[in-house]
Amino acid sequence: MSCDAGSGKPTVTVVRAEQASAQRNYGLDVLRVLSICGVVAIHVFGLRVGVAPKSGRGWWSAAAIDIGFIWVVPVFVMISGALLLGSRQVRESPGTFYRKRAARLVPALIVWNAVYLVGVRLWMRHEHLTTARVLQLLYDSSVFTQMYFLWLILGLYAIAPLLAVFITANGRRRSLITAGTLLAVTVVAFMVPGVLGIFGVSRPIPMNVFTYWIPYVGYFAAGYALRQVRLRGLPLAGAAMVTVGLIAFTVWHYGHRGVLPLADRLVSVSYLGAGVALAALGVFVVGLSLVEFINIPRRAGALLVALSNASFGVFLVHLVIFEAIRLNVPAVLHARSLTAVAVAYVVTLVASFAISWLASKVPLLRRVF
Repeated sequence: MSCDAGSGKPTVTVVRAEQASAQRNYGLDVLRVLSICGVVAIHVFGLRVGVAPKSGRGWWSAAAIDIGFIWVVPVFVMISGALLLGSRQVRESPGTFYRKRAARLVPALIVWNAVYLVGVRLWMRHEHLTTARVLQLLYDSSVFTQMYFLWLILGLYAIAPLLAVFITANGRRRSLITAGTLLAVTVVAFMVPGVLGIFGVSRPIPMNVFTYWIPYVGYFAAGYALRQVRLRGLPLAGAAMVTVGLIAFTVWHYGHRGVLPLADRLVSVSYLGAGVALAALGVFVVGLSLVEFINIPRRAGALLVALSNASFGVFLVHLVIFEAIRLNVPAVLHARSLTAVAVAYVVTLVASFAISWLASKVPLLRRVF
């Protein structure tokens, strides 16, 4: 179904389900690989962003990379929604779906929490971990920087069959309305603490292992609702410009907090902020649309799929590698040199992909990568 089909005018196209299933959607693979590169960039260049003085070319370059990739977690969630919520197995055989996902996620959840708790915090950082501290880290899903995402995905998997049955009924209109409503409510909910702060009322929204997934249901639904939308011509150019503009404003806003006090309160620089939500939706739709113009050769497609499949392992292992670099390379530890941080990024990313790919060849390791 398309608007102005055959007229040669700019169009907004919805790909038919039978067309989408005829060949692999490389667009989702491209987005996944870009997103995991962005995740690693946030964690590595964020080290430089957090070091004073927060000014100068080096700091702004690091901030542009760090904050410029702020859309990656929402896009990861949208990719999951696009792949799962339309699945017949999710709707018709939830028991089988739960068993398969549990076999994939639960071992990784246990092993990698142990790796970061014992291997990184205890052995590498020599932290003193009391029972109370361990329980707090586990409950807050803060064992290490990225580990909350496993609990987030676990929660989304838990509600996927119920959401899939509802969102796939009565056509595309329901999915768009559902996703839009859930996202709008979430953005407003996380905007309210900022508004209350104007009046001196402190009401932060705490998150833990049982609730981390809730604010991301809107992104999950949006991935399904927008998975077949393809823009062309002026709509694509316009959406791309708006998306780039939103990302650029987010970077500027982060580096100029206090210049726009009202924006500081209403438009948070976070995964659940209004500007970031719109930017993430733009990256998802524009990214999928642009890939439609690219003829990906078979060998390049195979490499892309391999990198895409390795992304989960990269997400899990990259901070072990970066922590080893950080603790042993003074230039990275003190984060004064952007060049040193950039080299650490490349080494971390390449090593993470290599380890994830190699682990996928070993049956036992494959269970946790």
